Amino acid sequence: MSLRKDGYKIRLMDEKIAKYLRIFGAVSIEGPKWCGKTWTALNHVNSATYMTEKSQKNLAQVDPKYIFRKERPQLIDEWQIVPSIWDAVRHECDKDHDKGKFILTGSTSLTQEEHEDKVFHTGTGRIASLRMNPMSLYESGESTGEASISEMLNGKINEGYIRDVELHELAYFIIRGGWPENLHTTEENASIIPASYIEAIVNKDMHERQSKKRNPNKMRMLIRSLSRNESTVVGVKTIVRDIEEYENEDELIKSRNIVADYLAVLDSLFLTFNQEAFSVNYRSSSRIGKSAKRHLVDPSLCCASLGLSAEKLLMDHEIFGLLFEALVERDLRIYADYLDGHLYHFRDNISGDEVDAILEFRDGSYAAFEIKLCDGNIHVAIDSLKTFYEHVSRKPAFMCVIAGHCSAVMQDPKTGIFITPLTSLKP
Repeated sequence: MSLRKDGYKIRLMDEKIAKYLRIFGAVSIEGPKWCGKTWTALNHVNSATYMTEKSQKNLAQVDPKYIFRKERPQLIDEWQIVPSIWDAVRHECDKDHDKGKFILTGSTSLTQEEHEDKVFHTGTGRIASLRMNPMSLYESGESTGEASISEMLNGKINEGYIRDVELHELAYFIIRGGWPENLHTTEENASIIPASYIEAIVNKDMHERQSKKRNPNKMRMLIRSLSRNESTVVGVKTIVRDIEEYENEDELIKSRNIVADYLAVLDSLFLTFNQEAFSVNYRSSSRIGKSAKRHLVDPSLCCASLGLSAEKLLMDHEIFGLLFEALVERDLRIYADYLDGHLYHFRDNISGDEVDAILEFRDGSYAAFEIKLCDGNIHVAIDSLKTFYEHVSRKPAFMCVIAGHCSAVMQDPKTGIFITPLTSLKP
């Protein structure tokens, strides 16, 4: 008997959690607040203990074994509040080597001091760690799934007209984000939860369990800078220029350290994702860009930080295009996790040739994706993928254009490149 909540939407991660509970003694689910970790964990457990409850936290601080229950699997929610729970769970898993005893959830990673003082074992072989994201459009029900990445890998696609996807729908998906509590919010109110998330980060979350205080205004400016540069390869120098003032090299070094420190706080809250550069044989390796694309974990946070509404996106196609790319790459990241793959990007620094997204699979094969907001630019995306294909020595298993304002799933007859609306994509 699970503790599944009424109205729970199945997540892609559910399948992996069930699998890992059969293999490991415990599963740790990490991810940003409000992405659905607790509800998903409740779908797999028979009992639950919440470290946000003072009485349970106090018991665990005396000795974590006092919170262990017989109804297994047991959820221990926000375990990082009492870091010694990790080693206690690992020890409990060692007692008899039974599988599927615990699920741990956490929305903040441990500080270095907590790691050194409270955790003495990595949990390797006993505790499997999984990263959770906000919901993809396939999980929330807005993507119908006619275009499967797995099927494209085998050269197949279900071609045909699906429906007309309007730009205002895509703008709503971006503003609303993949937060489960926001799925049924009206367009008028869709920005409220992401905006409150930003306020929580700046005024509360950035200070939790941190050894030093940081400036809320600088954190707000950092998030705004990341939002302005969403889906781009932006260097730390650009971010420093956005939020810090410096007049000489010493001040620049100090400012870089401050930015790195604040970025580390966002990383610890699982609010950032760096889409790394893809390493591939492409003319000369010295030409290949090695910088990561910087993302916030959900494009709705960018909109909240910049004060963007769906109407404002519709009036500014440049920022709309960048945030649509962020929406697609959020979903591709989730689908990559499901497929045990990894998401990259590619850029040739000399020619300017680039591919928006590269999904590398477990066997080393990969797929190349170009992302376009409107179907009128699909031919540009096809040309870009053709150029990449001609110049790369290790060819992709398939190539695909993911479009926003597009009504059909199809395959280009000349190049074999797949074309699909984002609202038809699934893993």
